[in-house]
Amino acid sequence: MKGSSVNDDARRTQLKTGYLTAVSAYTFWGLFPLYLKLLTEVAPTETLAHRIIWSVPFAAALMLLRRQWPEVRNAFKSRRTILMLAIAALSIALNWLIYVWAVVNDEILQASLGYYINPLMYVAAGVFIFRERLRPMQITAVGIACAGVLILTLGVGSFPWIAISLAALFTAYGYIRKTVQVGALPGQFIEVCLLSPIALLYLLWLSNTGSMVFADGTSGLTITLLFAGPFTVIPLVLFALAARRLQMSTLGFIQYIGPTIQLMLGLFFGETFTKIHAIAFGLIWISLAIFSYDAARANRSARRQAQPTNQKNA
Repeated sequence: MKGSSVNDDARRTQLKTGYLTAVSAYTFWGLFPLYLKLLTEVAPTETLAHRIIWSVPFAAALMLLRRQWPEVRNAFKSRRTILMLAIAALSIALNWLIYVWAVVNDEILQASLGYYINPLMYVAAGVFIFRERLRPMQITAVGIACAGVLILTLGVGSFPWIAISLAALFTAYGYIRKTVQVGALPGQFIEVCLLSPIALLYLLWLSNTGSMVFADGTSGLTITLLFAGPFTVIPLVLFALAARRLQMSTLGFIQYIGPTIQLMLGLFFGETFTKIHAIAFGLIWISLAIFSYDAARANRSARRQAQPTNQKNA
């Protein structure tokens, strides 16, 4: 019986860690356009290449501090693990490229829409792939969010390819990282290592053609590009930690933090916010409030049910 109490405490600690890392990751991503706006003179493809290249030494240094190199060696013993991480790497690289292009081309609001759609795809993955069950209030929240996304999509006036692509690619990445048995940081390190040869060849080609901004541009841009590594690795590691600890449906709704911050930044940079945006985003925020209330109520109920057992074991 005491073992049950210990397991309950461990589970609560795991959930707290999951919530903390998820909120931190999405806040970091929400603020990321501020960094990318400093790189408007750099082609999105070069920015992507630098994100990959400079992530390798930063992730390696973190693993050295955390003594996680054995996990990397173990991962390379499994062909399936490396294959899945290669697919994850491709998914996140395409997501990065589209997102960078959107920000530098003043499409932050559509990028924000993509990350509002993303949680709905997470919920679908949680229900249809992981067989997670939604409570009645969760179903209501999902329905309201779907209505908001549909209104926003139709109100755009053209097919929102940026939004749909970002949502689909990041859902695929999250699904793979949840199922692959490798730690957050080692997995991230392997992903950027798999991508780095392509990125390095591309940067060498840019250098030979005289098209590379890094080192040939201003010192400010060069230094800013060097920060692409830590700014890439840190939120992805936090996200991977959260994905291993939270249900896909819960993780999906926490993600609304990121696009909400992006929305505010889009307005700050002068992008147009119409009545359609106001209606759609309002519905999405209502759905988030309902989902959050339901989650809090479920957690309180679980604690009350566990309390008599713990008292009995004392």
